[in-house]
Amino acid sequence: KKRYKAQPIVLAIPRGGVVVGYQVAKELGCPLDIIVPRKIGAPHDPEYAIGAVAQDGSMVLDQKVVKSLGISSSYLEEAKKREIEEIERRMKMYRKNLSEPQIVGKTAIIVDDGIATGSTIKAAILSVKKKNPALLVVAVPVGARDSIAEIKPLIDDMVVLATSSYFAAVGQFYQNFGQTSDQEVIGLLQKSSEQQ
Repeated sequence: KKRYKAQPIVLAIPRGGVVVGYQVAKELGCPLDIIVPRKIGAPHDPEYAIGAVAQDGSMVLDQKVVKSLGISSSYLEEAKKREIEEIERRMKMYRKNLSEPQIVGKTAIIVDDGIATGSTIKAAILSVKKKNPALLVVAVPVGARDSIAEIKPLIDDMVVLATSSYFAAVGQFYQNFGQTSDQEVIGLLQKSSEQQ
């Protein structure tokens, strides 16, 4: 609490990150909102992440993978457009009639349930930086050591409870890693809004 005095705001990444973000916002006594980056998948294997994009078009790509797979710029533009449309749909669904908070001059704390490759959180970081926060912090319970090392230079501070070199998936660090529903996300955002 004492560490982030410049009006903290938690920006959680749905869906699992909202569960973690709700607790962080509650502990800090600050607003909870969302940021919705989306993974960009490879052309013939959509589950294989080649990068990620945020609502404002901020995009992070694994250039080595893009080059080795020979992925065209037209594919990347189409995938970016498609994912931004999905982000906008989700933002409307999750926020309902909650307005977008101002981040300028505040301590923006991006929260997720964990960091594996780091693409989505990097896209979120690029997007939030454009909004000129006083401090930009990433907070996660767990993260892959290599990804954490790549992210630290991009932000002002990082809180990570556990890291591992042997990181298969975020879920391996949870006793119960059930899928968080859209309704749970909406409920937590509403509940947090009512507590402010």
